[in-house]
Amino acid sequence: MDSQQPVRSASLPHRLLLGPGPSNVHPRILEAMSKPLVGHLDPHFLGLLDEIQGSLRPLFGTSNRFTLPLSATGSAGMEACLVNLLEPGQRILVGVNGVFGGRMVEVATRAGAEVHAVKANWGDPLDEQAMIEAIQRIRPEVVAFVHAETSTGVHQPIPEITRAAQEIGAFVVLDCVTSLSGVPVELDKWGVDAAYSGTQKCLSCPPGLSPISFSERALARVRARSTPVQSWYLDVSLLDGYYGGERVYHHTAPISALYGLAEALRVIEDEGLPARIRRHQEAGEALVESLAPFGFTPLVSAQYRLPMLTTLRLPESLPPQEEAALRRRLLDHHNIEVGGGLGELAGQVWRVGLMGENAHLESVG
Repeated sequence: MDSQQPVRSASLPHRLLLGPGPSNVHPRILEAMSKPLVGHLDPHFLGLLDEIQGSLRPLFGTSNRFTLPLSATGSAGMEACLVNLLEPGQRILVGVNGVFGGRMVEVATRAGAEVHAVKANWGDPLDEQAMIEAIQRIRPEVVAFVHAETSTGVHQPIPEITRAAQEIGAFVVLDCVTSLSGVPVELDKWGVDAAYSGTQKCLSCPPGLSPISFSERALARVRARSTPVQSWYLDVSLLDGYYGGERVYHHTAPISALYGLAEALRVIEDEGLPARIRRHQEAGEALVESLAPFGFTPLVSAQYRLPMLTTLRLPESLPPQEEAALRRRLLDHHNIEVGGGLGELAGQVWRVGLMGENAHLESVG
């Protein structure tokens, strides 16, 4: 189809979304999102927000009171964590081994921070010793890195880095956009102060909400700032007034999207989080095995490979200049979407996502 042609909703195709996100939406979630609207301060809706907050905490592995669905995408969740914890001139150390670590650098730079980075090759995890040495040398106020790097498919080990940050009193920010409900997330156990995710990956919701969580220590840091948070909309002290006990008007929340998230969390509870994580692992392993005979090889070693987002080197028989055309044929003729490489991996890899509703062996077959 010509991308410039007008498209009516009735003509939109049914795709199998096997890219890096969004994933296909669970039917129960679509049904929930069609329910009648109520007001964003309606007692029934506020009760639903309480339910959502309570259900998000186990996914994040936290008892943090301030755990909520930010009315924005995962990139806004990233910005919320960084602009609240950073004041101009403060130091931040960012681990960069893909696009989204690089985006953290960009956000922190725009916030006026003194930015330092530890870099690793794309496809490799951050070197824990390099991160620890940089933390001890730079003594940053904030340490930030990505748990599940969507651009490369790397699953980053956490505890050694966060332990070093805790020893100097630094705040830890963790990107969980792709990892939440697909692999274990343990904010309290790991000592993470602020984390963010997105609804369009393993939660199987449409994009548009970013679950975030701040520790009480992080909230105290925000309240003690000497300068205002650079974003009014993302100021967590103001958001706390709406999502907390006072219920002070802040913005008009996306009511239907939150209906969907509430139902998604019920779906996860019905399945059980350990079973859901195991399902992602089994589907990811089956994908690698099934594509090996066609010459697709994993970019990331098995020890650090994400189960829900697999980055595959292209077969030698597929020239880089032809891979985009092949992905387009899959889309046009088979209604299957897979992702291409980003940044320095463009034209070299495919990114295949088996997230949430799509993390089944049937998707591989």
